Amino acid sequence: MYKNFGKRIFDIFAVLVGGTILLPFIIPVAIWIKLSSKGPLFYVQERVGKDFKLFKLFKFRSMVVDADKNGPSVTSGDDPRITKVGHFIRRTKVDELPQLLNVLLGDMSLVGPRPEVMKFVAKKREEYKKVLSVKPGITDNAAIEFRDEETIMEAFTDKEEGYIETVLPQKIKLYYAYIENISFINDIKLILKTLKVI
Repeated sequence: MYKNFGKRIFDIFAVLVGGTILLPFIIPVAIWIKLSSKGPLFYVQERVGKDFKLFKLFKFRSMVVDADKNGPSVTSGDDPRITKVGHFIRRTKVDELPQLLNVLLGDMSLVGPRPEVMKFVAKKREEYKKVLSVKPGITDNAAIEFRDEETIMEAFTDKEEGYIETVLPQKIKLYYAYIENISFINDIKLILKTLKVI
């Protein structure tokens, strides 16, 4: 019942309440981003959602304009494309806040497997059949476990190969664990755990 109906109701209620509470914080961050570097406020990227449906994911822009055209799709902490403000909002996960809009639009849930770009999903398509049986989310076990992913990625010379062969398989295992135990209580626990580690 929760997975099919309650989860969506909870998402909408939590985003409306949480978004209202966070608004006084979001506005100064948005102004800071615009004043600190040239470019749009948001970074919009195509990601793969439930049942392999593509959608536009929103983030606060944390990198220079056209960064995705001038480097790998995977980012490490020492990436020169990250702006000064970008380092802060990525470390604190503030760059993810615009995805609350994705939740309201129905593309994402508050809790669920993190959405990937098609490039990486295509490499693990069979595994992603199960992962994408549910809506992707802003946080889950993998997001918490790999909250320092950018630091982890610094160890790889080839960032994309390291991500596909080493990091992504570990994430997929954690996605499976979440999907097999979806419940209101578990979602609340994951949200609280995310807030704690941030």
